Amino acid sequence: MSKNESNPALKIIPLGGLHEIGKNTCVFEYEDEIILLDAGLAFPTEAMHGVNIVLPDTTYLRENRHKIKGMIVTHGHEDHIGGIAFHLKQFDIPVIYGPRLAMAMLEGKLEEAGVRDRTELRKVLPRDVVRIGKHFFVEYIRNTHSIADSFTVAIHTPIGIVIHTGDFKIDHTPVDGETFDLQRLAEHGEKGVLCLLSDSTNAELPGFTPSERAVFPNLDREFSHATGRLFVTTFSSSVHRINMILQLARKHNRVVTIVGRSMLNLIAHARNLGYIKCEDSLFQPLHTVRGMPDERVLILTTGSQGETMAAMTRIANKEHPHIKIRQGDTVLFSANPIPGNTIAVVNTIDKLMIQGARVIYGRDKGIHVSGHGCQEEQKLMIALTRPKFFVPFHGEHRMLVKHSETAQSMGIPAENMVIIQNGDVIELTENSIRVAGKVPAGIELVDTSSSGMVSSKVLQERQRMASEGTVTIAAAIDWSGKLMAKTEIHMQGVVTSIERSLLQKWVQQRIEEILAVRWTEFSPVEGQPADTDWGGLQETLERELARSMRRELQCQPSLTLLMQVPEEPAVKVSDGRRRRTRSTAVAS
Repeated sequence: MSKNESNPALKIIPLGGLHEIGKNTCVFEYEDEIILLDAGLAFPTEAMHGVNIVLPDTTYLRENRHKIKGMIVTHGHEDHIGGIAFHLKQFDIPVIYGPRLAMAMLEGKLEEAGVRDRTELRKVLPRDVVRIGKHFFVEYIRNTHSIADSFTVAIHTPIGIVIHTGDFKIDHTPVDGETFDLQRLAEHGEKGVLCLLSDSTNAELPGFTPSERAVFPNLDREFSHATGRLFVTTFSSSVHRINMILQLARKHNRVVTIVGRSMLNLIAHARNLGYIKCEDSLFQPLHTVRGMPDERVLILTTGSQGETMAAMTRIANKEHPHIKIRQGDTVLFSANPIPGNTIAVVNTIDKLMIQGARVIYGRDKGIHVSGHGCQEEQKLMIALTRPKFFVPFHGEHRMLVKHSETAQSMGIPAENMVIIQNGDVIELTENSIRVAGKVPAGIELVDTSSSGMVSSKVLQERQRMASEGTVTIAAAIDWSGKLMAKTEIHMQGVVTSIERSLLQKWVQQRIEEILAVRWTEFSPVEGQPADTDWGGLQETLERELARSMRRELQCQPSLTLLMQVPEEPAVKVSDGRRRRTRSTAVAS
């Protein structure tokens, strides 16, 4: 029997991060063991009313929680670690390995969520090898990205080595001096890499992604042109960018006020770990800088993506309690909009300009570079690792297709690669790769204001309320199935050409028709009226009224029926006395 026939296949199952940007989560499964690689979140679309966070569907992990042996974290971006605290409320992860910065950020998240005791956090350094379960050895290989302390991982399995690049670009002059460990990649390539899972974000772009250092002179130029207060917004996790901004603030004799909780937390952790080095006196609280000359002030904020509750968005909307834009202010957007955020960012820029700010934004200004490699860096990754099989990862469908074309140009046969979707199960052996099934891979929606999950039914109700309005109907019904009084109707956000009085008459008539036809289905046997199925009657009335409104009135609002029912009849008790109980109104 050959070796590959005696060993089970390695299963690789992405639950998020494919055909989308965000919620990167991947499962590696061999026999009875599962390890996770990252667990990120995404942000809601405008149609997801009241939703704060989008997570991948974790049904498969909940059903196989007994197999989970640990997690690998590649770096500290929210789309890679933001979902961990939520997942730990549903299943345990015995141990989580990750870079120092990511672990520092994650520890705070777990403490805040009250799940710190559900896992063990272990920090790793470059070239550390950790064992997870019986079958997995994971080596951390330093890479370069838009956040400090970022890693590629080489996962040693019984069938061979699988390299997952994580998010990467190849920056030969990184701001922190921590260069990509290309030598170690080449050593693995020389020994033999079974499969490469590679970041596809910039697969459509030719050439190389510029070094992060390329931003410095362009930011320096804009700093020198700013004569009043200077606002800078960027990704709160962009440690290298923030470090350069702080260096330039010192050079241009400005003090820095930080606005935005995530920015404050990140800078605190990065300073503790030595990724940001500056004196305490550089930072000043907001109330202190109010009395300083405008040309001495730099306000560093969150909100580069137009997020609703972020500081820059609130400032643009005139909703921030302490900061107002005034003539002469300069605002730098040191970030490009990620897909889906363009409209929100443009609206924020417009509002800032209307209030008198000079806003610097756009790719032509050179004040932002991507943290993901372009085609030439993707080719170099393939050339160094020389994988037998290839899977484009982390990106939308067109990016995955383009990356696979690049891999084919590097000599990897088309039959040795797969383009997959979230939930697809890759079965990998020493001699084959195929998609062998699918697991649930939808989305889970979180309303953090209530710390609860938003079901698809609730989301549909919210969408209907937002688009069609709401109708509340109050009806009183007696024991014989007749209306005891006129129905009352209240509408919000409903567009209809029918006058309210006529609509109320129509609703009452429709209820009477339904009762006349359906009452006997819910009325009690004779002599036992207390057994009336009021709940079933209410559900039927709501369903039939909603259907009638859709058909007759050409509208589909969210409908609530408040049903008043009569007192229960007097009943005999054991001592011969009579007792009367009261039934409460029924409402959905």
